[in-house]
Amino acid sequence: MTREEVAPERRCPTKPFTESEEELLRSVGRSRTWPAGAGLFFKGDAPDSLILVTEGRVKITADARSGYTSLLSLRGPGELVGEMACLDRRTRSATAVTVMPVRGTVIASARFLALLEQDHGLTLSVLRSIVARLRHADALRADQGALSAGTRVARVLLDLALRHGIAVGAEEHACVVPVSQADLAGAAGTSRESVVRALRELQRDGVVTTSRGRIVVHDLRGLGGRAGV
Repeated sequence: MTREEVAPERRCPTKPFTESEEELLRSVGRSRTWPAGAGLFFKGDAPDSLILVTEGRVKITADARSGYTSLLSLRGPGELVGEMACLDRRTRSATAVTVMPVRGTVIASARFLALLEQDHGLTLSVLRSIVARLRHADALRADQGALSAGTRVARVLLDLALRHGIAVGAEEHACVVPVSQADLAGAAGTSRESVVRALRELQRDGVVTTSRGRIVVHDLRGLGGRAGV
């Protein structure tokens, strides 16, 4: 399976900003790097800044009162992290943590808002990127309504692989998905035990292999079959 063989809403996302728009964003911020596992923002924080990711991946999570953690999304190069709180000026509703070393540009909220007031093209690009994420989240929720836990796990893993998988080794179409089994459980809305069972079956058939904090997908077509797409 390749990007062209899947439905448009499941394909790797196009970069939300043009090169000139990214340069404009970088011009009002400061470059910074973070190691893997660094917290960029935490739920409840004040919305004083946002980040344009240049390299690496960031996971966005939300914790329920029960202690259950949901993986809401991954963000990669060319995407913003933390912009929604800056736009509505409310405290952060989720936590952002790096899953690998990350390089990016930190932009103060006030500068970001001033830039949007000055450049309406950039404003539209920001709005389109938010709408695209909301549409994608809605599509995932609609898919999961009547699916078994194993199918949900396969479908979420396929989506993450197509959108955020990182090429690895000499295997054609093989990729690393930088999420843990707990992350996958949170994204699929199922238990850790269900994820373990689903991954065990996928490993048995040579579709994936797992290691701490990441899953390697060797057979996208096989994973697509398990996901029912």
